[in-house]
Amino acid sequence: MTSPLAVIALVGRMVVLFALLMIVPLAFAVDRHDAAEQAFLVSIAITLGAGGLMSLAMRRFRRELQPRDGFVLVGLTWLVLPAFGAVPLLLAIPGLSVTDAYFEAMSGFSATGATVLTGLDHLPLSVNVWRCFLQLVGGLGIIVLAVAILPLLGVGGAQLFKAEAAGPMKDAKLTPRIAETARGLWVVYFAFSLACMLAYRWAGMSWEDAFMHMCSTMGLGGFSAYDASFGYWNSPLIEAVAVVFMMLSGISFALYFVAWRQRSLRAIFRNPEAQAFYLVIFGAVALISGYMWFHDTYPSYLEALRHTVFHVVSLATTTGYATQDYAQWPFFAPLLMILLGCFATCAGSTGGGIKMVRMLLLLKQSQRELVRIVHPNVVNPVVMAGQAVNPRVMQSVIAFMMMYGATLVSLTMVLLFSGLDVVTAFTAVIACVNNIGPGLGEVGPAVNYGALTDFQTWVLSFAMLLGRLELLSVLVLFTPQFWRR
Repeated sequence: MTSPLAVIALVGRMVVLFALLMIVPLAFAVDRHDAAEQAFLVSIAITLGAGGLMSLAMRRFRRELQPRDGFVLVGLTWLVLPAFGAVPLLLAIPGLSVTDAYFEAMSGFSATGATVLTGLDHLPLSVNVWRCFLQLVGGLGIIVLAVAILPLLGVGGAQLFKAEAAGPMKDAKLTPRIAETARGLWVVYFAFSLACMLAYRWAGMSWEDAFMHMCSTMGLGGFSAYDASFGYWNSPLIEAVAVVFMMLSGISFALYFVAWRQRSLRAIFRNPEAQAFYLVIFGAVALISGYMWFHDTYPSYLEALRHTVFHVVSLATTTGYATQDYAQWPFFAPLLMILLGCFATCAGSTGGGIKMVRMLLLLKQSQRELVRIVHPNVVNPVVMAGQAVNPRVMQSVIAFMMMYGATLVSLTMVLLFSGLDVVTAFTAVIACVNNIGPGLGEVGPAVNYGALTDFQTWVLSFAMLLGRLELLSVLVLFTPQFWRR
């Protein structure tokens, strides 16, 4: 039986940790003396106070986490932290509603990149820093960060890691201790982040822009400090840097950790999921660039190739950057790019979607069933990377896909019931559940989610939470069995 009071005590500590992260945008506000300095000081005080009260009030209920506690803690953390993340936005942006502030914070924290804000170019620098910094932290997950640096979670940290980690195979250990694994992943993550920021600066961004867009690139979130996103610079070199680091972030950071420990890139090049990721990206670029050139969307093939590469990588990795209004392209191209975002990234990356490994397992299972039709008695297990896949993993993948399909259909129908057109409703749900960001129709790359009603905005906020925690970690909380002894 789970203990809500013990979980609330730990949520309080998470909130305290979250308050300390606000020091980063506060530093920018103090340096620039911008209008949001007071907003961040007040937000830090509110968040520290609330987290401290929660932790102190429930401290006598603390105990080691049980398996079910991990799911409750992760779910509560991902519900509560965006609420505190929205406080500086409410205080710094005049006229912003609670609904829109929570949506913006959830979009940042879940590394989705859907925004309700316009006039980003004119916001205080610290506000844009906070929006983008949320995506850096949310990329690998605040829980993984806490497991890495807070010994208070103890052995139970393994339950948190499993509850939040992406992908179907969560029991493979990179190191003997889960905290050591989490620390290793964050070291790799920040090493790539530093390289990305320096590369953006070298390509022509200011230091502030380089920091902000490093955050949203490495988190595969897609927030920008400009309404025009990467179209603000119109620079092939900056776009190339973005493409490189989006591609790097679409691969499991665990593979980089293993490659670093083994001093060899063999772990990456021989990984079937990474191979499939690159194959899908290159294939989509070739198909869409040729399609665009055939339809005379751009005057030359090289120009079509430039914009295709950037947007295919951006949407397939669930980042959501844009340089063009690709909604105006022949409809096949933007729809295919959004669908790529449903599965292309690897488990263990900062991307959203169902993950490439699940797609590979489903394809292998389908092939296995076709063989069994012809040869009913053949022994033909599903094999991945030379090893037979545990049947329980396959059952988990199939259950996940059933829930994934049901979620997309259900949320789309809810939005249709609320009055949205079918293109906007369907692509908004896909974009939020898969943490892609922009959709099509009224939520396309040239507009944003600001025109939606409060009800529609809350539905999509929930969709982002479901997608970031991979559905089952959230939906299990709504089952009666979960709460029984």
